[in-house]
Amino acid sequence: MDAFYASVELLRYPHLRGLPVVIGGSRSGEPRELKHYVGRGVVTTATYPAREYGVHSAMALMKAAQLCPQALLLPADFEEYRKFSRLFKAVIAEFTPLIEDRGIDEVYIDLTHVEGAQEQGGRMIALRMQQAIRERTGLTCSIGVAPNKLLAKMASEFNKPNGISILYEADLSDKIWPLPCRKVHGIGPRTSERLEQLGIRTIGELARCERNWLIEQFGPNSGSWMYAAAWGWDDRQVVTHCEPVSMSRETTFERDLHAVRDRSELRELFTSLCEHLAHDLQRHGYVGKTIGIKLRFDNFQRITRDHTIEDYTNDAALIRRTAGLCLKRAPLERRLRLLGVKMASLKRIDAPTAQDVQDRGDLSLF
Repeated sequence: MDAFYASVELLRYPHLRGLPVVIGGSRSGEPRELKHYVGRGVVTTATYPAREYGVHSAMALMKAAQLCPQALLLPADFEEYRKFSRLFKAVIAEFTPLIEDRGIDEVYIDLTHVEGAQEQGGRMIALRMQQAIRERTGLTCSIGVAPNKLLAKMASEFNKPNGISILYEADLSDKIWPLPCRKVHGIGPRTSERLEQLGIRTIGELARCERNWLIEQFGPNSGSWMYAAAWGWDDRQVVTHCEPVSMSRETTFERDLHAVRDRSELRELFTSLCEHLAHDLQRHGYVGKTIGIKLRFDNFQRITRDHTIEDYTNDAALIRRTAGLCLKRAPLERRLRLLGVKMASLKRIDAPTAQDVQDRGDLSLF
């Protein structure tokens, strides 16, 4: 979906279309000029006119205000975004049930066996899908059609917003190889920087490297994967169901808090995070065993601590108590700017445990 959060907000404030708009900060309030913002919030997303000034997701709002002071700031409304997410995915499900959910605003779909999907390389069905989403939601999307997920992801970025891009394997040398390596989904800033240090700037230059040499530089997994990615190889299937491995809640403070001087405020926030995490687990039907915390200090250093308990739980009090033990193992001399709580080692409430399986095996002997 194109600038999804911002586009949803523009349905509510249509007079802001064509203007630089930034989404982020507090959860309530009317649009206001970004130049007046003071706080610790970050940009959730921005409209394309704001992006032209260098504003992007995860940027500090204070920095965004320096780059584009005339932009308007809107609070994030995640309940509304989730509603529109369900709407656009429901439209896609009318074309094919093979949908891999990649978050609130993005999916992979498999059109291999959909009747008529091969017409014009997939362009016609992509156009129908795009039009149906626009009619049902009022929102635009950009679609990449390709032989595999890696290339489709890259193609979806070619003609934003409201674009359709068809990418064939034969297009690799003309359309993919001239691009910088960071355009490959999975090559982040650090890997891209390392590649540049090695004199490799484009995907084509990466494709010309020997596979074994890449393995020597980046290890067997990353090296082999980068070589395959540069040649457009990707055999991953569209995964229609995936269980979460963890759930978490975190908050960034409006001002840095001290573990001693701001103890009461921190205690209240900490308890609230644990309660919200427990509610998320209960609402989605999960329990977990590994409870952890994440801290970010005023110098931006980040640390984590975790503890695995004996039995699965989604109880708020037990999560709070165990997370508190993790907190006692953390250095708290510096002021805090972020606090988070996490539950990992998840399983569904109705999923059998290892002991259940063993018990059933024992019974079968009789």
